[in-house]
Amino acid sequence: MIVYPNAKINIGLNVVEKRPDGYHNLETVFYPINLQDVIEIKEIENDIPECGYRLKVLGTVFDGSPDDNLVIRAFKMLKADYDLPPVSIGLYKHIPTGAGLGGGSSDAAFTIKTLNERFHLGLSNEKMEEYSARLGADCAFFIQNKPVFATGIGNIFHPIDINLQYKQLVLVKPDIFVSTKDAYAKVNVHRPEQSLPELLSQPIETWKDTVVNDFEESVFSKFPEIAAIKDKMYDLGAVYASMSGSGSSVFGIFDDPVDNVDEEFSGMFCRQREL
Repeated sequence: MIVYPNAKINIGLNVVEKRPDGYHNLETVFYPINLQDVIEIKEIENDIPECGYRLKVLGTVFDGSPDDNLVIRAFKMLKADYDLPPVSIGLYKHIPTGAGLGGGSSDAAFTIKTLNERFHLGLSNEKMEEYSARLGADCAFFIQNKPVFATGIGNIFHPIDINLQYKQLVLVKPDIFVSTKDAYAKVNVHRPEQSLPELLSQPIETWKDTVVNDFEESVFSKFPEIAAIKDKMYDLGAVYASMSGSGSSVFGIFDDPVDNVDEEFSGMFCRQREL
């Protein structure tokens, strides 16, 4: 069984308060985009490994033990509660890691959905979201995979009416790693006067001046190259541009396709998609 886990972007991101447990409450919109990994899950019938699974990763190299990979953690989590057979999992990574795009979270959520369907576990969306949330704050978003206004630590979802259909997305990730821990350590915690859903209900042309990502100030001061990507998006005619999550990817939303984007962002991961 083959599935195609997709990425997401954050449209606006406000870090509104620090919690007693050391985490931060935030407000953001998760919006799914057409940039995909590939996962194939097959039952193993011969030469069954002692651990009960095989994992093969292609594309972006995953540093660390297979047990640390979110797709394997998802499999082992369900196997602890259900009689799952040994499986072979092939994962082709196309979504960049460390980009604020949720690629690992999406892979885990799609693994849960695929195991549920393939082996007839009968899990509801709510139950799959519950399992996914154990693996990461934004993981549960990818179960239903629809735009949401997210609060809490990014794990409480509210429906939002936002439609960017027929807009063009240009997504760029430079070869820069942004530490989420460092981004949070330097962020200015505050609650905005207007709520994010209220701001996003206005015409998209107004977002440039009102919809912000609170991580940009600290990240851009350390990595001006990322700020330069956002500036170039506007130079190319973006109606809105922003860093996604805590970086390091930057996206621009355009009314029309952009010519020669690979040349404009030479040497960087760059993709153009219709939203």
